[in-house]
Amino acid sequence: MKLRVLEDNNTFIDNYYLGEPAVSYYIEDSNTKILFDVGYSDAFLKNAQKMNIDLNEINKIVISHGHNDHTGGLTYLFDNINNKNVELIAHTECLYEKICGSEYIGTSMTEENLAKVCDLKLTNLPLKISENIIFLGEIPQSNNFETREIIGKCKKGKNMINDFVNDDTAIVYKSEKGLFIITGCSHSGICNIIEYAKKICEDNRIYGVIGGFHLFDTNKRLDKTIEYLKKNSIQLLYPCHCVSLKAKIEMAKQMQINEVGVGLEINI
Repeated sequence: MKLRVLEDNNTFIDNYYLGEPAVSYYIEDSNTKILFDVGYSDAFLKNAQKMNIDLNEINKIVISHGHNDHTGGLTYLFDNINNKNVELIAHTECLYEKICGSEYIGTSMTEENLAKVCDLKLTNLPLKISENIIFLGEIPQSNNFETREIIGKCKKGKNMINDFVNDDTAIVYKSEKGLFIITGCSHSGICNIIEYAKKICEDNRIYGVIGGFHLFDTNKRLDKTIEYLKKNSIQLLYPCHCVSLKAKIEMAKQMQINEVGVGLEINI
């Protein structure tokens, strides 16, 4: 598997890419080419072009959840590629309208519009999307310290209800060295995600994790998360996007973590 970071909050010194508080990864597994999340804007397109990545060649688009820092680039993507055979995979609640206060924080394209430009597949269940990569679907809670938090409201049917971000999910690559997990924001809890990946893949070895862990404060949840990650002896740990500096510092005190920025390449 090869992964390139097309969009992240950070960029590396002397690599002249665009950064924004968002996520987008380009992933190759054998002949399958996957775009995981699409950031806020068209920045991921400009970065992909500078990296000589042709997004017309992607087979799959995977959306981690329906917030606009992961889906805002959909309009730009379909304005710039001409491939109606590309499959877009997401949770069934991913395309719900989402608001936080008075601000719209949902996707830039409706389910109806997306169905016209791609092969849209919405599912809550695990789904094999390449030779070695599985979309996890809805993540169950397996611990008592990662409870789902309400982030604004979403429209279900005709009603606006509290949004627990049930659509938050991840993908997992099955390598000979163990599982490598790729996540967007981990609103469902990074430890919950890892435990579910172990169950679905029937493999307790966690080789690596990249993505946002939604950790900001130094609190019990962070302490428990660090304890869990240490227990799993993860060799490649890439906390980014929605992980605060102070949370990273606490993690780095107890384990090896790696820097993430636009242009990072991971080969497994």
